Amino acid sequence: MWYASWFDTPYYHILYKDRNHVEAGKFMDNLTNHLHLEKGNTILDLACGRGRHSIYLNQLGYDVTGVDLSEKSIKYASQFENKTLKFRVHNMCTPYPEKFSAVFNLFTSFGYFDKDEDNLETIKAIKANLKAQGFGVIDFMNVNYVTGHLVPTETKSIEGIDFQIHRYVEDGYIFKEIRFTDQNEDYFFIERVKAISLSDFKDLFKKANVQLITIFGDYQLQKFDAQKSQRLILIFK
Repeated sequence: MWYASWFDTPYYHILYKDRNHVEAGKFMDNLTNHLHLEKGNTILDLACGRGRHSIYLNQLGYDVTGVDLSEKSIKYASQFENKTLKFRVHNMCTPYPEKFSAVFNLFTSFGYFDKDEDNLETIKAIKANLKAQGFGVIDFMNVNYVTGHLVPTETKSIEGIDFQIHRYVEDGYIFKEIRFTDQNEDYFFIERVKAISLSDFKDLFKKANVQLITIFGDYQLQKFDAQKSQRLILIFK
């Protein structure tokens, strides 16, 4: 499981330190308003990382549980816990032992698995974690846009480290190879995400007996365009 080792390194958080927190917050505002979630409603943030979405959702007044496979990320996020915000180590392929008003899987935190069947198991787990009137949300990349705008090679210099990045598509997956040197030691990591299209998700939803309700193409919740939209945001129940 490449993600278990890479996500637990400090270098992952250095490389992605400039993620747009303002944009993430506005997305959460738009999403919770669209779903008509009320303060006090329960939300499961699935694959929460260090908890940036969970923390913001909690600040909006929701009772939030953030779960992730990375023990180090959960340990970091736990410093922000309170009575209505908690973080737990959990494998999202299996249901969490509670039900929620909404389950969010955000920022392309899907399609990492070594086994394809785990994608279906995750969707089944999300459904199992929803209350009767609850909503599931998967925020994924739009594969058509990403593959059409792929930057094959680039170097990002962050905190004195030159991250050499190589991207390519192979066997139905989008790969990102990351090489760098720090303190005279060479590192090499690979990110691999399955190139899941809208039609692929529809097939998975059918197998999981899940009803797709709405599709958006960006964090402003504009209509999805298969060629132009950067995101594929799926709302289901």
